Amino acid sequence: MLLKQAKELDKKYPTYKEDFYIPTFESLGIENDKFPKDTESIYLCGNSLGLMPKQTSKAINNELKAWSMRGVEAHFNHPITQSTNWVDIDLPCVPLLAPLVGANENEVAVMGSLTSNLNALLTHFYKPNGKRTKILFEKQAFPSDYYAFVNIVKLHGLDESHLIQVQIPKGETYLKTKSILSTIDANLDEISLVCFPGIQYYTGQFFEIERITSYIKEKAPEVVVGWDLAHAVGNVPLQLHDWQVDFAAWCSYKYLNAGPGAIAGIFVHEKHTKHNTVTHYKPRLAGWWGNNSADRFKMLEKFDPIASALSYRQSNPSVIDCVALESSLQVFKKVGGIDTLRKKSLELTQFLQHLLTSSNYYIPQDSTDESKFGFKILTPLSQHERGAQLSVLFQPHRDDKQENVMERVFERLHQQAIICDERRPDVIRLAPLPLYNTFEETYIAAQRLFEALDRIASDYM
Repeated sequence: MLLKQAKELDKKYPTYKEDFYIPTFESLGIENDKFPKDTESIYLCGNSLGLMPKQTSKAINNELKAWSMRGVEAHFNHPITQSTNWVDIDLPCVPLLAPLVGANENEVAVMGSLTSNLNALLTHFYKPNGKRTKILFEKQAFPSDYYAFVNIVKLHGLDESHLIQVQIPKGETYLKTKSILSTIDANLDEISLVCFPGIQYYTGQFFEIERITSYIKEKAPEVVVGWDLAHAVGNVPLQLHDWQVDFAAWCSYKYLNAGPGAIAGIFVHEKHTKHNTVTHYKPRLAGWWGNNSADRFKMLEKFDPIASALSYRQSNPSVIDCVALESSLQVFKKVGGIDTLRKKSLELTQFLQHLLTSSNYYIPQDSTDESKFGFKILTPLSQHERGAQLSVLFQPHRDDKQENVMERVFERLHQQAIICDERRPDVIRLAPLPLYNTFEETYIAAQRLFEALDRIASDYM
């Protein structure tokens, strides 16, 4: 019945697998006599690294060809028709990226990497003043974010006591908005900057960006509100301009499919940049690529920041990185954008949730019995409170990897080319994506997960 439902849903919602390279048993180096070598994997790991769009190869090869043909002159005289001169290579990404984050084009820039961009934005926006010295964020923040926060306060001569972390209450699996708002109220006079993830990397929770931002701005407009959108951009619809977000940073190698270590991006609300002039601007980490492009090559000792988010760029970007990102963003445009993809994504993740919660191995979120064999879903069960990811916590825990449920399930899934990722000690993250995953393969992945549990269940009973 559920397999039939999956096939019917695949008729309703198209897949765009033909636009991507899908790893196979052979290409992954997985030997399994039950499957032909050219059998495609079921790739549920786009939340960690997106698959490669087929047109990316051509885009990159064109730039290698330009390099070989013209060397430095390709900066201003690209040899390939309809290609962008290298001096402006990042600019075609901007109008493709802005709709994905709900921004005006002057509020988006393609630059750097996620953490380097976050550090640059913190340097610009974190201005402790009087009692307002503290940064509010979550206890389970991605470690790189924590390192950025703790070091920015230390650079200002402060210490860890100026960090406020909101923690998931015991007995719950994700952070409720009410906990965030109550913490804001309790520390309102001391908060200088707030920065949460759009989607939490571990639990998959989609934070209420609009509600949290507006709550802060109504009570204390001077408090800066930023967001780490690493797991949100290309995953869920965003309206950063309308929500009055001050800044945001994200990477492009997950849902944006721009390749490992891909160039990242930033959002800065236009209210912070539209009045930029050579005599009137807020200092930031700066470089020549953020300077007025008309004067950039005059080598003047005068910083004239562009009146947009482009003013935060420091150096000329990697040509290869930019065209890789652009080639993927063109796919998003081709399929109708993030709103179209979100409709399928909601159904796809809900279908996976239904499969999981129908299993005899499913353990409700409010269960406190950690000795029971099976799994919980850490992610919110309400589809509008999450993105494309479900985080599945396996139990009971064993310190020995060879005996731990999660490790054993993960290994069995991998041997059948179900590609997902593990977050030790006990979580497997499953992310069926609307671009290149189908309902039928989501069904197959769930069945293989149940079969893995069947195989090992007797060891824990």
